Amino acid sequence: MNKKAYWALPYSIFLVLFVVLPLLLIAVYALRDSSGAFTLSNIAAFFTDPKIVNPFLVSLEVALENTAICILVGYPVAYILADKSLNRSAVTALLFILPMWINALMRTIATAEIFAAMGIGLGKGTLLFGMAYDYLPFMIYPIYTVLSKMDRSYIEAAQDLGANPVQVFFKVTLPLSMPGVMSGVMMVFMPTVSTFAISEILTNNTIQLFGTIIQENFNNLMWNQGAALSFVMLIIIGLTTLIPGNKNEN
Repeated sequence: MNKKAYWALPYSIFLVLFVVLPLLLIAVYALRDSSGAFTLSNIAAFFTDPKIVNPFLVSLEVALENTAICILVGYPVAYILADKSLNRSAVTALLFILPMWINALMRTIATAEIFAAMGIGLGKGTLLFGMAYDYLPFMIYPIYTVLSKMDRSYIEAAQDLGANPVQVFFKVTLPLSMPGVMSGVMMVFMPTVSTFAISEILTNNTIQLFGTIIQENFNNLMWNQGAALSFVMLIIIGLTTLIPGNKNEN
């Protein structure tokens, strides 16, 4: 036990049992039919079955809209939080974390009850509101972290060269904050595509997202089909992490 490497053993065991093994099981189930024979039909259904393709396209649409809303709302908030001349209290940043101390499912149910009390019908509008409410902090804090650590000398240099505040923002602040924006996009877009509880509660299941289709397959004991859709989702997530803009540069 004198070697430091031994201390990593519990984490390695945990990683194998609860990360690597479940992913392998998903891959195995996805590439087999109900009789255990190898097949690609489960994967092919993702591209050919309208009952799968249409919810996936709806999920992409909702995810894009939710991500856009979170950027439009989250970036100004992060900018204000990171600017010490506009925000002089560290408590302000804490206020955006407080809702996350409550279970997301409970927050969503409470939001649905508020809409019901106000007589607002559930639909796409309430879905986007709930999505933005749940995922907005995941957009704010990556941007806030990058902005708060930004070297202010770049801004001062731009000002010394005669740039006005608008030019400073678009030519200096925004480009330098893009790693935070891309991190926020990843943390908002992908969970939105795969979620199901929020859409079920805030639309009375009238709008089915991709995550709902996966859940229904597992609920109906269609393990192979559900695993195949999950496997495709994992591949999509993996591919998005390879986008150059998602990697922070030192």
